[in-house]
Amino acid sequence: MTRKRVAIIGLGMAVKPHAESYLALADRVEVACAYSPTAARREAFAGQYGFPVTDDIDAILADPTVDYVTILTPPNTHLELTQRCAAAGKHVLLEKPLEISTERAGALVSACRDAGLRLGIVLQHRFRPSAIRLREIMESGKLGAMIGASVSVLNWRPQSYYDQPGRGDKDRDGGGVLMTQGIHTLDLFLSLAGMPAEIVGYAATTPVHRMETEDMAGAVMKYDSSAIATLTATTAAYPGFPEIITLYCENGTASIEGAALNVQYSDGTEERFGGDDGAPGAGADPMAFTSDWHRALIEDFLDALDEGRDPAIPGEAALNAHRIIDAILQSSQSGAPVRLS
Repeated sequence: MTRKRVAIIGLGMAVKPHAESYLALADRVEVACAYSPTAARREAFAGQYGFPVTDDIDAILADPTVDYVTILTPPNTHLELTQRCAAAGKHVLLEKPLEISTERAGALVSACRDAGLRLGIVLQHRFRPSAIRLREIMESGKLGAMIGASVSVLNWRPQSYYDQPGRGDKDRDGGGVLMTQGIHTLDLFLSLAGMPAEIVGYAATTPVHRMETEDMAGAVMKYDSSAIATLTATTAAYPGFPEIITLYCENGTASIEGAALNVQYSDGTEERFGGDDGAPGAGADPMAFTSDWHRALIEDFLDALDEGRDPAIPGEAALNAHRIIDAILQSSQSGAPVRLS
């Protein structure tokens, strides 16, 4: 295990849990520098966390001691930045979503794969202890096969959130509640349940918000096994509620609500795991959550670099959530089911 050096590109809203994680992992990784084109952001970041800052992105890419780059910029910049990192021989840890379209996301994944570099995606919900425990239970076979599921993402964002330039715009963010908020829960659900075969979807913008893209979406997902799952996602549910993933299985039901897992088996036994941390990130402050899940994700990425393996959430896996979002929006526009290959 060798101590790595990382450069951070982007010092906006998403940087806090990353910076806190890097402080906690100082024995494993050193922040070589952090980049922002904005002087005020550089000064604030350096003052708060003590990491060196720069306004020279070319210097980051030319530095042979930088092992990987954490990219925290708006989605529409991800492809170009990742391609530049790949050309410079840098592994990439990328904030979700991959890009503003699945086509661009696929090109991004290919850039790292073709260069023989590791690409990890920041979808930290998979690293919640309750999610890890549920994955262990599902893989053990104790619950049996999934026969149905429901996914609920009931967030609240005030209009002031969308008044920020680019928020909820197709050109910068690539979409609304599905791409920006729901993608976390979708990714976790798909990692547990797998990809459906067919989707019927609906999407709309409610009177609560003035924005270009959807703040309300719903879907029914059908599996080849005949299992049926439902999804509801919105940023118009005041004041914001814990996300819920419920899996109905042959031998019982498992439900994650926020950080808490409850499993009820058909033989009358029950398992509870984790505690109640409210509704992290579901309300008006989207960054109101612990950095523990980010730290666990970064630790896995560092392990992947040491062991020469893919991280737990490589680019190819993250593409699945993009495909589901595409299918929901396509079905909403066409009024017809969408088959997934």
